[in-house]
Amino acid sequence: MFDGLVAQRLVALFLAGMVLLNFPLLALWDRDATWGGLPLFPLALFAIWTGLIAGLAWVVERGQADAPEPDE
Repeated sequence: MFDGLVAQRLVALFLAGMVLLNFPLLALWDRDATWGGLPLFPLALFAIWTGLIAGLAWVVERGQADAPEPDE
């Protein structure tokens, strides 16, 4: 299903998610601050999660568009 460059991009996206959602970087957002009336920590979690999903969709859709059509 996924091979070559698409698989490498998916692995890189997974590793980026692991790094972004791990303690040292996630602790940067754990403050008593608000942005637009919303607490910063849950807002940052949602933004990171949304970015990872958008990146996943982009990689998968782009990989399907670049794939050659099967011969019938």
